[in-house]
Amino acid sequence: MLLTIDIGNTNITLGLFQGETLKNHWRMATNHERMPDEYGIMMSDLLDHAGFNPSDLEGICMASVVPPLTSRVIQACNNYLKAEPLNVDFATKTGIKVLIDDPKAMGADRIVDVVAVKKFYGGPACVVDFGTATTFDAIDATGAYLGGAIAPGIGISAEALVRSTAQLPRVDLQAPPNVIGKNTIHAMQSGLMFGYVSMVEGMVVRFKKLLGSEMKVIATGGLAELVAKQTSVIQITAPWLTLDGLRVIWEMNQ
Repeated sequence: MLLTIDIGNTNITLGLFQGETLKNHWRMATNHERMPDEYGIMMSDLLDHAGFNPSDLEGICMASVVPPLTSRVIQACNNYLKAEPLNVDFATKTGIKVLIDDPKAMGADRIVDVVAVKKFYGGPACVVDFGTATTFDAIDATGAYLGGAIAPGIGISAEALVRSTAQLPRVDLQAPPNVIGKNTIHAMQSGLMFGYVSMVEGMVVRFKKLLGSEMKVIATGGLAELVAKQTSVIQITAPWLTLDGLRVIWEMNQ
């Protein structure tokens, strides 16, 4: 069994693989206050709930974009799961060329997503990761990473509306009945959902001008399925793409 861990700004996503099969997956809130013992107990409990023990693990592969938590989770894995994780960074063997100004600055999650897309879908491709931020990553026909774009995530945009206005309420992130809202809640949902979808569609058009009309569009992240329902430009929805990429990288480094 292989445990994969994706530490993001909003969620920590974990996957348990048996061979190439994702047997179990979990999401937990990213909490900067938790100590290594707390993360260790939580991961041990998740394994136990799935019917497994730490001794069943062949290894652990992780990626983190939250540096303060990286060492805590590594310590938790060592102390509670009795395994030293492979922590993916720019120096890890991945099999991809990173053609940006400073490869060291590339986020670990983006590295992992590109590895998974090259393995399972090929290029040219645009990976849209709907997380705390929304990232667009460009992969050419050879599987090399060309760069990308970063925009505020839809959740950040929704929170900014609430924090920066006196009367606008928090709303559920869902599509309203009509693009023309008849009340404040529906108007906000329209602006957030349909405005956001239009941004995605516009970025895809711009990427295709550079990568070609055969470019695939793959969506991943916690909000991928929500957004994909509202547009035809997303061809593939792969919510667990990062976990699959971590598995591929683990196998490359054995």
